[in-house]
Amino acid sequence: MGTLTVPRLEQLGLPSVFPVREGVDRDTVLDSGAVGHYADTQLPDEPGNVGLAGHRNGHGEPFRYLDRLAPGDRVVLRTAGAVHTYVLDRELPETGADNYEVLDPVPAQAGYTAPGHYLTLTTCTPEFTSLYRLVWWGHLVADAPAAP
Repeated sequence: MGTLTVPRLEQLGLPSVFPVREGVDRDTVLDSGAVGHYADTQLPDEPGNVGLAGHRNGHGEPFRYLDRLAPGDRVVLRTAGAVHTYVLDRELPETGADNYEVLDPVPAQAGYTAPGHYLTLTTCTPEFTSLYRLVWWGHLVADAPAAP
């Protein structure tokens, strides 16, 4: 599907570029070290919410350092056709693994009230467990065509 770049992690000297694949199947996507796109959420070119998941520990742990991000940090999702830049707005440090409302097209838990272009990042928390989920939400601030 593309790549996800988190410039703040790069500034901290941490891994910051991760492959993104369709689906969140553990065996074929997440355990391969990729970030997975929730198939029932929107694609980056569509209005709504692009939902992405990644392991926090093991299997490449692309989302290990999500807890080091802050509101205002940028996240860049590159696809074959475009570069989508999002700004993070809100973190939910802990929620139940069954809280699928975080992926709603207009994620009200993030404080959004109108249709738009949103990004949701999810990972397990606390570290080395899968009891809960840590969630970040952001909104689209720029779209540009991908370089040829």
